[in-house]
Amino acid sequence: MNRAMFAAATGMAAQQSNLETIADNLANAELPGFKGSTETFAALTDGQNGLGTVATGKHLVFEQGELAKAGGPFDVALDGPGFFALERPDGKFVYTRNGQFHRAPDGAVRNADGYALVGVRIPQAALSVNVEPDGKTYVDTATAKHTFVGRIRPAEFVSPESLRVAGSNVFEATSASGPPSYVDAGRDGAPKLAFGMLERSNVSVVEAMMEILAAQRAYEANAKGVQAADEMLRVANNIERS
Repeated sequence: MNRAMFAAATGMAAQQSNLETIADNLANAELPGFKGSTETFAALTDGQNGLGTVATGKHLVFEQGELAKAGGPFDVALDGPGFFALERPDGKFVYTRNGQFHRAPDGAVRNADGYALVGVRIPQAALSVNVEPDGKTYVDTATAKHTFVGRIRPAEFVSPESLRVAGSNVFEATSASGPPSYVDAGRDGAPKLAFGMLERSNVSVVEAMMEILAAQRAYEANAKGVQAADEMLRVANNIERS
């Protein structure tokens, strides 16, 4: 085995995975509540000597995104850690930071995929809705004001970075993440709800473009390493034949 060629080739493969991760971050940079990922790497060895590099997978970054005013009647953002808990049609629960919701005909508050926000239902007679920072939700109707209709309780995890991606900006609990723990929003150390706001993604387009340039340079450097190793091998073969 040509160690130099192998090391450079593994570097190319690792940087290709890195570029794909950054490209995915950029593609979702405008999605509310989206959390970017970083690629992690490890050294390949034979026990003593380095043989190259391997990409070991994505690592989710749950840094808080900026909150911005939104125009939807049921938009809400989490200011702090935690997730909105959603129930899928099959009865399973998933979790998201995207607070872009709408009222369905059955009164459920759903996301774009039709998953229902846990803890709140909006009656058909509601003329307006308000969500307090503690998650308590009230509606006004033609006959009653400030009627309590439920409470949004954020779900927190011991290891949120171990959640499994389960679709468009939603996650599933895993044995590594631990089960969800529902907290009362607004208390000390707990997240708050910001009604009429949405959390932007935590992906910086400028930083992502710089990361792409760095990854491309690293890929090109490794490609030149493969070419150099191939040329040395060719020269060695010619010398052996002469």
